[in-house]
Amino acid sequence: MLMSRVAVGGLLGVIVAFMDVNNLIIGKSHYLLYHLVSAIQPRMLVTFNEDLKPLPVPVRVGQAVDVVGQAGKPKTITGFQTHTTPVLLAHGERAELGTNEYTPLTPVMEGFVILRKNEDMEE
Repeated sequence: MLMSRVAVGGLLGVIVAFMDVNNLIIGKSHYLLYHLVSAIQPRMLVTFNEDLKPLPVPVRVGQAVDVVGQAGKPKTITGFQTHTTPVLLAHGERAELGTNEYTPLTPVMEGFVILRKNEDMEE
């Protein structure tokens, strides 16, 4: 989902409240700022198998590198550390799988990712 309706509703409520800042935000209704909480989402990576059971796998987390227009298959992260999922991603960080044992069913390694066992992987 590209846009959460709940998050947009929370932002819209605060924007409307700022139309009368002196009476609402600065006055007695300062609690209207709590509507911003509905728009906050942590950046995380949680992996599941095809049966939607949590699957701890090693992932490399590092600074994101812009690879648009580069030939071949360049590395998308630099200065990485290896963690086991679930992990929290900081601003500007990206994750990629640490092994070829699983393949993701989504092109973006962020949020909830379903992994499939790689049949091409040799034991």
